Amino acid sequence: MKNWVPFGLILLCGSAMAQVPASKKDLVNKVLSLQQAVIEQTAQAVAERPALQMMQQASMALQTRVAPEKREQIGKDIEADIKKYAEQVVPSIRQHAVKIAPATVGALLEKNFNEKELTELIGIIESPVNRKFAQMGGELQKALVEQLVKDVQADIDPKLKALEQAIVKHLALPAEESPKPAASKAAPSGKAKK
Repeated sequence: MKNWVPFGLILLCGSAMAQVPASKKDLVNKVLSLQQAVIEQTAQAVAERPALQMMQQASMALQTRVAPEKREQIGKDIEADIKKYAEQVVPSIRQHAVKIAPATVGALLEKNFNEKELTELIGIIESPVNRKFAQMGGELQKALVEQLVKDVQADIDPKLKALEQAIVKHLALPAEESPKPAASKAAPSGKAKK
């Protein structure tokens, strides 16, 4: 009976182990999990921005260069092409954003917040830590967007070119008058949402 340990001591040790604070990495992962919807929304905006810009330009061309009786059908065709583009691009971009978030957003959180702050951020929405996090929103979003654009641009550019060609075909415009997306490395608009 030399190795006998009282049952109460086992319970006490088990209870103490259960109260071990989460590691900083675990806390950062929890914040990323809580912010996954924001990360996905940011990625979706990156994916959709060039197509929406093309749609706006095409809409203007539709009103000024296309016969009124053809506008409705051509507009529907362009919308269908944009929807097809979004269906092809958005899911993979969202997945990629979530995949790179730990190395971009997570790294910034780990660098700029300690364990106590991360715990407060998770637990208390209206805390001073939350304000600090909100102030970093633009920097966090910028880090994610820069890496996301860099990683997926080669994949997206051919699809954007195909979309542009489809719109040009619908509008019967010469190539030099075709709607073009703004620079794909445009800065994100606004701050990350909470």
